[in-house]
Amino acid sequence: MARHIVEEAKRCLQCKKPLCVQGCPVATPVSEMVKLLLDGEIESAGKMLFSNNPLSIICSLVCPHELQCEGHCILAKKGNPVQISTIENYISDYYLNLSKVETLIPKDPSKKVAIIGSGPAGITIAIVLALRGFDITIFEAHDRIGGVLRYGIPAFRLPKEILDRLSELIVSLGVKIKPNTLIGPYITVDDLFRDGYKAVFIGTGVWNPRTLKIKGESLGHVHFAIDYLKNPDVYKLGKRVVIIGAGNVAMDVARTAIRHGAKDVIVTYRKGEQELTARTHEIEFAKIDGVKFEFYRSPIEIVDSGVIFERTQPNEDGTDIEVIDNSAELMSADSVIIAISQGPRKNIVANTTGIETNTGGLIAANNQGETTREGVFAGGDIVTGAKTVVEAVNRSKEVADKIAEYVNALPA
Repeated sequence: MARHIVEEAKRCLQCKKPLCVQGCPVATPVSEMVKLLLDGEIESAGKMLFSNNPLSIICSLVCPHELQCEGHCILAKKGNPVQISTIENYISDYYLNLSKVETLIPKDPSKKVAIIGSGPAGITIAIVLALRGFDITIFEAHDRIGGVLRYGIPAFRLPKEILDRLSELIVSLGVKIKPNTLIGPYITVDDLFRDGYKAVFIGTGVWNPRTLKIKGESLGHVHFAIDYLKNPDVYKLGKRVVIIGAGNVAMDVARTAIRHGAKDVIVTYRKGEQELTARTHEIEFAKIDGVKFEFYRSPIEIVDSGVIFERTQPNEDGTDIEVIDNSAELMSADSVIIAISQGPRKNIVANTTGIETNTGGLIAANNQGETTREGVFAGGDIVTGAKTVVEAVNRSKEVADKIAEYVNALPA
């Protein structure tokens, strides 16, 4: 493995204007990373990566590298870019194992910040502010931190032990974690300010599944993707599973179902293969795993024995699809999983005055995370909708700066 990493690093051209950096939302200094590695300074390379992106080890595994750093590599024009993600993962894993992140930074009890939700945004802000001496408490609705990283991404894509190691790191930085704590119904944002928190960050993600609004969605063999991915072990799907959806989540569900015993897994979509919204890599991996695809099928009803679909086809000018008359037919299934995106929960906003939302229920916040209520900040998917991890990290670094500026400006 190490030999392969070195060989890949030596392929880097050390471009004067590295396009790979421009392609990365968090501007990972790839050339510097590679040079430090080849100079035997792997610890320095790891420290640099962590300082730039506290979730570097995660981004190296789950980001769409073919669209970002590797897709912009000058060697990609010849079809063989430097495997930047592999190099980054090796260095980041090594550095995390060292446990040499500064953990003895004294905490200022007058600078208490509450972080609601421990997904990519919450973890990033917790680390950034803890390293600056802020007194951080994370409120997590689940029993472990990670948010979508733990409960929305399958272990074969992101090993959970990485999240456990990050959790240990966060605790070593002096961050307090309150698991199984849902903010909103009982403890409110107002309670947090009452108890001395100077600022509150909301990063609760999007966990409410979108529905198809068709008959049959409440039947016992019908499930929603985000719920299934939280704990697939408890589901008894049977042998034949039909998935409705076209994105990365649909691919994750399909591949997970196969790994949990389903023999015949079919992803259905109302448009054609070229319109699938999932990453090309994820589609290819799904096919390798044995997932089948059925295109130009629009669901109209779910019944005990499966899904009734109408067939569709592109319209005359190719701008949309149209339903083919009298084409309804049953696709049999033991279980049906709906994977058509998620929306935000309303437990916090519904119990807090002064926080405005947009028409989709997402929290209204500017690029620095400021909401319409003073002292309350928000970021991640609860503001932008579902985005990549690295995009959440990039925005969260700005939000952390603004939170620090806000708290430091408060009267003593």
